Amino acid sequence: MAEPIPDAEIERVLVVPAHPDDVDFGASATLAQWTKQGIEVTLCVITDGNAGGFDPTVPRSDIPGIRRAEQRAAAAHWGAADVVYLGYRDGELTVSHDLRRDISRVIRQVRPRRMLIQSPERYWERIQASHPDHLAAGEAAIQAVYPDARNPFAHTSLLRDEGLDAWTVDEVWVMAGPHPTHPVDITDTFDIKIAALHAHESQTAHMDDLETILRGWGEAVAQRFDLPEGRLAEAFQIVRIG
Repeated sequence: MAEPIPDAEIERVLVVPAHPDDVDFGASATLAQWTKQGIEVTLCVITDGNAGGFDPTVPRSDIPGIRRAEQRAAAAHWGAADVVYLGYRDGELTVSHDLRRDISRVIRQVRPRRMLIQSPERYWERIQASHPDHLAAGEAAIQAVYPDARNPFAHTSLLRDEGLDAWTVDEVWVMAGPHPTHPVDITDTFDIKIAALHAHESQTAHMDDLETILRGWGEAVAQRFDLPEGRLAEAFQIVRIG
C-alpha cells in the first residue's frame, strides 16, 4: 500500500473528472483541505455535461452553459485555482488518442506533482460510481500520466507547436474505485462539500435528503477504515508513479 507524499511537499494538484459535479460528490471535502494548506488545485472537466439535469423544460442546448457555471460556483467553495473544460460530449466518452493528448496538454501546462482521477475499474458494489464516462476518463487520465505526458516523443505537437515540455506526475489519487487504501477525515470540511453540491442546482435541487445521503456515505467510509465514531471520511487508492 503506497503512502501519500506529504501534503506539505505538494505545490500543485490536477483533478480530471468526466462530468461537472463528479469531483464534488467524490472528493470536494478533501480538496478543501488541500487548498486550505495552500496547494494550488486545477480542475479539468472532460465533458460538457449536456446529458445531465432533470428538468425537461430546459433546452438541451442550454445545459452545457448551466453546468459550467454551476461547476465554477462549486469549485469556488473548495478553492479551485482554475477550472478548465475540454468540451467532450457527455455520455459518449471513449479513450481516444485525442483525449489522451488533451489531458497530457493540461498536465504539461499545470505541472502537478499529484493528480486526482476517477477509477478505470468497475466498482460492482456501487455501480453508480462506474458510469461509462467515469471509466473512460479514468483510463484516459492514467494513460496521459503514464506514458504520455512524461514522454517527450508522445504527442509531439504539444512541444513543437505549443512549447509544452514533458512532465512527470509523481502520484495519483484514485476516487470512487473498488480498492481504496487511504482515508481522509473530512468531518471539518463536510459543510464545504454540501455547499459545493448545492451549487450544482440542476443536478441536486430535487434531492431533499442530499446531506443525509452524503453523511451516510462519509460515516460508512470512516467505519471501514476504523476512524473514531462520529467522523466522516472520503477514501482513495494512492498510486506512486515515480
